[in-house]
Amino acid sequence: MKKIFSKSALLIYLINFIFLSCQSSKIVSTSNNSKEISYSSQIKLFQEEMNSSYKDIKESPLESKERKKFKSLPFFEIDSVYKVEADFVRTTDGQPFEMQTTTERKPMYQKFGEVSFELHGKRHTLNVYQSQNLKQKEEYKNYLFLPFTDLSNGQESYYGGRYIDLTIPTTANFDKIIIDFNKAYNPYCAYNKKYSCPIPPRGNNLNIKVLAGVSYENHE
Repeated sequence: MKKIFSKSALLIYLINFIFLSCQSSKIVSTSNNSKEISYSSQIKLFQEEMNSSYKDIKESPLESKERKKFKSLPFFEIDSVYKVEADFVRTTDGQPFEMQTTTERKPMYQKFGEVSFELHGKRHTLNVYQSQNLKQKEEYKNYLFLPFTDLSNGQESYYGGRYIDLTIPTTANFDKIIIDFNKAYNPYCAYNKKYSCPIPPRGNNLNIKVLAGVSYENHE
């Protein structure tokens, strides 16, 4: 588990980049309830791993004063409605481009595909991207980046939008991909302005509130 956690924390760290360059249920005998409890446990593990990284002096984006008193990121209530199966369409003519960030740094990304899905009674489409730097690394060559904004930004969630990590769909099911907004997290610059964070490109906005994943409390 430690190995998995370290890789997850490193991935979030690489996306944000460092300066200079988020009543207990009783187990019932029905299979449906068991699946729900299992899913909730998975998300809680994701949250625990994030909290651990924010407490770790080597991985935390928090300033020393904030890190020492840190207990947990604020999370929305876990809701399986926000785990969606999306249609995935590969972009075959995407060209590398400089993605805008919160600083002058402009990392190279390429549009890898489009995802479309139903959420809150509406159909939505977002672009997913591939880092031209990370794809050169064996452990991250299948990594995809989904930055997005929604109507909760600036109120219940961070005003600058949030990120979700994805992987390239398998060949056997290349036209579908799972997007879990319960795993949406804030850029590091939401907590520390020394970081340079990608800004969700225009068009990757959801015209709904996504009350899932990491919420936001102003640390300034």
